[in-house]
Amino acid sequence: MESVPLREDGTASDEHALQTTVALDGDGTCIAQARHLAADFLARVQVEHGLPVSQRAMDVTQLVVSELVTNARKYAPGPVLLDLRVTGAVIEVVVWDSDPVLPVARAVDPGRVGQHGLEIVMAVAQGFEAQLKPVGKRITARIALLDDPAGSMAGRHGP
Repeated sequence: MESVPLREDGTASDEHALQTTVALDGDGTCIAQARHLAADFLARVQVEHGLPVSQRAMDVTQLVVSELVTNARKYAPGPVLLDLRVTGAVIEVVVWDSDPVLPVARAVDPGRVGQHGLEIVMAVAQGFEAQLKPVGKRITARIALLDDPAGSMAGRHGP
């Protein structure tokens, strides 16, 4: 992951307007903080750079951020690094944590309560990638900024 200079509040400096990175501590407010950061980032992308962002992209990005940060907080000790960046017509949500175990989507089980976060992320994102790193892992989800012009949802296609 690129090194991005951080302000004292933990967010990236304005010189990287199409990317923001924040180190989230372990308290219970970090999940809501991450969702708000994602919404603010996409709003800034629209206003300051004139890039269109659909309401679906705004909602899905916040959902994906919430699920990935929740999983990182639940399964990995220590801080979580959240990186949001716009690449072309896609927002990449990247979450790093210290747990060296890659996540695995569970088999479908309508009776299971909870533990559906990874399934949800994989269903709504255009792309999903999990990589082991020298310390921990990095999870990347890619979400289209716009809905498909033909009217279909911009998420994954096919089975």
